[in-house]
Order: sequence, then C-alpha cells, then structure tokens
Amino acid sequence: MRREQREKRERRELDAWRTGLVDTALAAVIGGAVLLAAFTASGPGPSTADVILITAGSLALAVHRRAPVMSLVFTAACMLGYVVHANPGTSAAFPVIAGVHVVTRAGHRAAAVGVSVVFLVGFFLASPSEDGIERTLLLHGWFVCAGVTGLIDKNWQAYLRQTEQRAAEAERTREEAALRRAGEERLRIARELHDSLTHSISIVKLQAGVAVHLARKRGEDVPEALLAIQEASGEAMRELRATLEVLRTDVVAPGSGLARLGELVERARTAGLAASVTVTGTERALPDDVDRAAYRIVQEALTNVARHAGRAKTSVRLAYAADHFSIHVEDEGSAVPGGPPPDPAPDPAPAPGTGLTGMRERVAALGGTLHAAPRPGGGFSVRAELPLGVR
Repeated sequence: MRREQREKRERRELDAWRTGLVDTALAAVIGGAVLLAAFTASGPGPSTADVILITAGSLALAVHRRAPVMSLVFTAACMLGYVVHANPGTSAAFPVIAGVHVVTRAGHRAAAVGVSVVFLVGFFLASPSEDGIERTLLLHGWFVCAGVTGLIDKNWQAYLRQTEQRAAEAERTREEAALRRAGEERLRIARELHDSLTHSISIVKLQAGVAVHLARKRGEDVPEALLAIQEASGEAMRELRATLEVLRTDVVAPGSGLARLGELVERARTAGLAASVTVTGTERALPDDVDRAAYRIVQEALTNVARHAGRAKTSVRLAYAADHFSIHVEDEGSAVPGGPPPDPAPDPAPAPGTGLTGMRERVAALGGTLHAAPRPGGGFSVRAELPLGVR
C-alpha cells in the first residue's frame, strides 16, 4: 500500500513538473513573439525597462495554473506599463489575451472581463487617435475570442470529466453486477450440495453408527473398516459444512489447512494406510491460499493411495524453503490412480482423473509446479512446489 502511494505521488510530481515546463515554454514563446515584434517595428527599439516589463509580464503566465487571477493581473499591469511607456502596436496585448483565455477556462469570468476592460481603456488612452480607436476595436475582438475559446475549453474539459466519471461508474456497476451474480451462483451451488450430499452422507454416518452400536451391544469386535467409515463420514460432514459456509459467506474458517494434517494422516493410518510425515526446513505460517492448497494436495494424494494402492507404505515429505514450499507424497504400491490395478508394466503416462486435475488447477492458480507420475520401481509420486513470494 505504501509503495503504491509513493508511486502515485511520484507520478503526480512528475506530471506537475512536466506541466510546469510546458507552461514556462509557452510563456517564453509568447514573450519572445512580443519582443520580436518590438525590435522589428519601425522607430526606436524598446528600452531596457520595456524589455523587463515584457519579460516579466509574459513569464507570469507560467504560474497561471496555481494562481490564474493573480497571474493575469500581474501580466496586464506589466503590459499596460509597456503600452503607456512605449505606445507599441497590438502585439503588446498578446500575453494579456492568453491570460484572459486561461482565466476564463479556469472559471473566473468576472476577473477576465474586468482586466480586459481596464487594459483596453488603458490601451486607447495611451494613443487616443483614429488609429488608436481601430487598434482598440481590433483588440476588443481578440479579447472576446479569447474569452469565448476559454469558455468552450472549460465546457469541453467538463464534458470529458463527466464522460470519464460515467465510464468509471459503468465499470463499477458491471463489477458489482458480476460480484452479485457470482454470489448468487455460490448460493445456488451451496443449496445443491446441501440437498444432494448432506442427506446421503448423514445416512451413511447414521448407518455406520448403528452398526457399530449393535456390534458392541452383542459383544462382537467392531471391524476396523466400519470404524473408518464412521469416522470418514463424520469428517466428510464437517468438511462439507465448512465448504458450504465458504460458498455462502466467501470466508474461509481458520485452521483449515496444514494444521489439520495430523488428523488427516491419523485417519489414513486408521484406514490401514502406512503413512509417515517428514518435515524439513524452518516451519512457519504459510499464506492462507498456499496452506489450504497444500492440505488438499496431501489429502488427495493419500486418498488416491488408499483407493488404488491398498496398504502401500506411503511417505509425506514437506519442505520449507525461503521462497517456496514443496510437497512430496510417494507410495510403494503399483497401482495407477484413476483406474484398476495395472499390469506389471503400467502405462508410463496414465490419464489423470478428477483428483489430479484438481491438484494441477490448485497449483497453477498459485503459480507453482506439479509433477504426478508413476515411479520407475512401482508406486506413484506426487511432487508440488508452491511459491511463497509476495503476489
């Protein structure tokens, strides 16, 4: 956030510097034109005082964005002093005309009209002859044009700002509509999952619980598979409720990642899977999205081992590095995920099932890499590397 604010401030400062440079250049061009007209006119050239007045009055236009009225007043005073002292031609009014344009564009019409009237009266009184009347009327037309173009420019800038605001509002409205549709879709999915899965899983859990109760009541040993079904169905209900809560509120409950890895491995061992966990590197809190993705990858890998490799010995290795977190789940079975037990020479590139596809999507969303393939000596290996850099 601070970096973005600093970059915005630097961009504003750079834009202000560029704008000031352009304004100064334009003011210098106007002053140069007046000086050129003064030196090329017939008669004696301008004095040092005239040059100072022209230069000061023209360069004052460079600050018109910060103080438009004061800039115009100072420019008009300098140029009026030059007119009274040297009685030049109409070119002496160029800086004032430019100032009237920018002041009118800034919305100070009264100041523009007042300064224009004072300058025109002073210009006429400096040379109250028939030629002076003609030049004053000519300047009057130029001042009117400067005011009109200033108003047109002001209205055009207001139209552009209004158009940009409407475009931004339309974009914001589209984003809000998209978010609303996404929320409605999440609620629909939550309802469908609740109606289609919750009832079925509840029945499985209830029947497993009844079977365990009856077996214990008769004094019989409860089969481990039945206990595993009871525990797995209960865990499925808890995860389903958590998933539905995420869909309804878009908020992930804390403790939904690797903090539950011990429970996951213990359930796998209860189901008969010989699983071990090894952690290397300095353990630390992972970003929420990486934490959840890592847990789901291990969960899916252990599920595939239980489904396709039976009681195969399985190792789960987690490695913390400075810029990434890696997961390696490897079993010693000989089955291929997504299908029945393979022949002694399995296909080296089995077609991925839904579980492997989900793994790849999770890893790709985080900008990581995934390698899932049979081991040369039998079994299956899943390697995932998830970046930990600031995204």
